[in-house]
Amino acid sequence: MRLRATWWYSSYEYLRYDLPNFFKNVWRFRKALTHHYWWDYRGTLDFMETSLNHMADGLEEKGMEVEIPRLKKVAKIRRAAEIIHNIQEGDYISRAEAEVGPLPETELEDDFLACLNREDTPEEKEQRSKVYKKADEIEEKEWEELWNIFKGQNHAAYVMLMDRLTKEERRSKDIWNEWFDGTGMRGWWD
Repeated sequence: MRLRATWWYSSYEYLRYDLPNFFKNVWRFRKALTHHYWWDYRGTLDFMETSLNHMADGLEEKGMEVEIPRLKKVAKIRRAAEIIHNIQEGDYISRAEAEVGPLPETELEDDFLACLNREDTPEEKEQRSKVYKKADEIEEKEWEELWNIFKGQNHAAYVMLMDRLTKEERRSKDIWNEWFDGTGMRGWWD
């Protein structure tokens, strides 16, 4: 009988490794655990952001993979965490204002109904439209980028690239490191 197959060794592994890891994870994911509700995806995003940052730190500091692809992965993992953070912050209006100019200031009047009934000038309407449109574009672009990072590159393109090269070109170049960009969540492991 193998040692690992015994009940007492399984118990030892659980107490020595799994249980402490459980408590570390409860602490690590405490914000996500408190903000998770079945009706809202933001708690799920909290889990993902925390997990991605933890993974990037581990790969960067302790990863045993070759440095070039490992650091490309770390950069993409950090970018995915940054996008999730941007989604959580929801600062797309201020980022759009930085690009196309600020939203028009609306003077607050003492009379609440007068504020509600105030009409924007055509220039103000146009500027608001530009800012909101740009904010939507930034948000949509980042959302697509996030899922493209998770999905990764099409490996068939790499195979086609290799098929077009001669044996000498394959030997003389580092084709993989030139082609690989660090995306593809299924390859983020060490």
